[in-house]
Amino acid sequence: MTIADTHYVALIHKDDQSGYGVSFPDLPGIIAVADTLDEAIAEAAAALDFAFEDWVGPVPKPRSIEALRRDADFMAASADAVIAVIRPSASYYAAAE
Repeated sequence: MTIADTHYVALIHKDDQSGYGVSFPDLPGIIAVADTLDEAIAEAAAALDFAFEDWVGPVPKPRSIEALRRDADFMAASADAVIAVIRPSASYYAAAE
């Protein structure tokens, strides 16, 4: 797998009175928020890019969906979420290779 093939599973939540929130089970603390689903996905990719710019040490490898399904915390958090696959932006790939 090359760095360009790297993707992270994201959980997208939406409350009735708020925008869309995106979090990454394999990257705690990296989040994105937006008013629409499309904007949330774009913001999530940008959040990955921004986080990886100053990342110290090796970037955590993403787990497969099968591995995530064996994680009780993931299963609880994903119960009312849309599950998406997000890739860092192209500028991250260029910097990492």
